[in-house]
Amino acid sequence: MRCLFCQDFDPRWNDFVVSRAEGTFFHLLEWKDLLARRFGYEPYYLYVEQSGEIAGILPLFLVKSFLFGRSLVTLPLAVYGGPVARDGQAEQMLWDRAWELARRLGVRYVEIRGNPHRGGASLPGDASNRLEQKDLYVTFMREIDPDPAANLAQIPRKQRRMIRQGEKFGLRSVMDDRRLADFYRVYAASVRHLGTPVYDYRYFEDLKATFKEKCRILLVERQQKVVAGVLTFLFKDQVLPYYGGSLPESRDCAPNDFMYWELMRFGAAGGYRVFDFGRSKRDTGSYHFKRHWGFTPRELPYLYLRVNGRAIPDTSSLNPRLQWAIKLWRRMPLKLTTIVGPRLVRHFP
Repeated sequence: MRCLFCQDFDPRWNDFVVSRAEGTFFHLLEWKDLLARRFGYEPYYLYVEQSGEIAGILPLFLVKSFLFGRSLVTLPLAVYGGPVARDGQAEQMLWDRAWELARRLGVRYVEIRGNPHRGGASLPGDASNRLEQKDLYVTFMREIDPDPAANLAQIPRKQRRMIRQGEKFGLRSVMDDRRLADFYRVYAASVRHLGTPVYDYRYFEDLKATFKEKCRILLVERQQKVVAGVLTFLFKDQVLPYYGGSLPESRDCAPNDFMYWELMRFGAAGGYRVFDFGRSKRDTGSYHFKRHWGFTPRELPYLYLRVNGRAIPDTSSLNPRLQWAIKLWRRMPLKLTTIVGPRLVRHFP
């Protein structure tokens, strides 16, 4: 058994991810070149090989942030991460190599993002006293039924009323992967309203070109105007709405509730059985929105391994030191945020 770096595309990697319950969409090998090309993150994809077969994987990226310093992250821009291994020995080898790599690269810390499909992780003995766990995030997942009526019945009454409100206002949904520009306009306006830098349009073009039928675009229209949109990943039996938003001025017609209901109907009709509402920070607006949909929060701890003895920086948007920047960003012209945002966002992995 040996631990190696994955340099080229190896089909065994994705086969292993798909075969393991704890393998997530973000563990797929396609992210390696995509994130390196679009954001400049340096990939270090570790895998354990035994008798010609992969026994474990751990994708890592070297991130250089002018705000938070150098770090190794699994995985930037993803909600889930961490090692996927066949057994404890393979996982331990991944941790040991990651620890060696972190010291060699001189990073400040290693961030291992949570995985809702696995338990805790073993750690190298000499690093266990350097470990920190943050419980800022939870995730929301629930099984969906092939019968739309059964899914609707699981949604609390208030949110069902919001879905009907959208129907009353004449909202209609369309699944159209050719309308990436329409999605981006709504998404950019939505994240500006939240005070968050937007990704470059070319990043979304890369997502569509890379993942093809695994990456879908659903739009919500009102009087032939797009008022909401969501870019969704499809993986195994899971529907993962990932990048979504709506125009702030359209909130009166409940486009978000209508949009996610339409996406749930699409997933059920396509044979998908898990609706993954994704990560949220505790007690935030998105947290309560998902909880009001009848989803139960699931713990999603992130692990941080201090390398040089310094404290782990607070990279969350809830950091009080970032609130002035968030308020300023909300006041900036939308066009300017689409120019400046892509230059900043790589520093917030």
